[in-house]
Amino acid sequence: YLNKFYQDYKDEPLVLNQWFQVQASCSLPGGLNRVRILMEHPAFDFNNPNKIRSLIGVFCTNNPMNFHCDRGDGYEFLANQVLALDRLNPQIAARLLSPLTRWRKFPKKRGNLMKNQLSRIILENDLSGDSYEIASKSLS
Repeated sequence: YLNKFYQDYKDEPLVLNQWFQVQASCSLPGGLNRVRILMEHPAFDFNNPNKIRSLIGVFCTNNPMNFHCDRGDGYEFLANQVLALDRLNPQIAARLLSPLTRWRKFPKKRGNLMKNQLSRIILENDLSGDSYEIASKSLS
């Protein structure tokens, strides 16, 4: 169904944003891998803020089963995307940090995994002021 939907609406960017959102929010196992694969899809554009929010943002905020996996892979993924995006669009990168800033509300193990990614982000050379402010305030 998803492939047919894509074929029917591939020329409708706003509809494709929803196509990305549906897949990013799917709580079936393998969500992070699905998002990584979708990032390689021809319709995804890392330079387009709406595509970023529709895929990465929705995964990290609307898919707790996959984002908050025990090993912290979702947190590392988000930190990596924030660091890559920070060079292109610091405002969107800073907004994407929001799920990690709630680290105190989680059990210690998960909270520490989230906190570690925030610490890694603020140590990055050439980090924008936008991302630095959000990450450092969350850690203080």
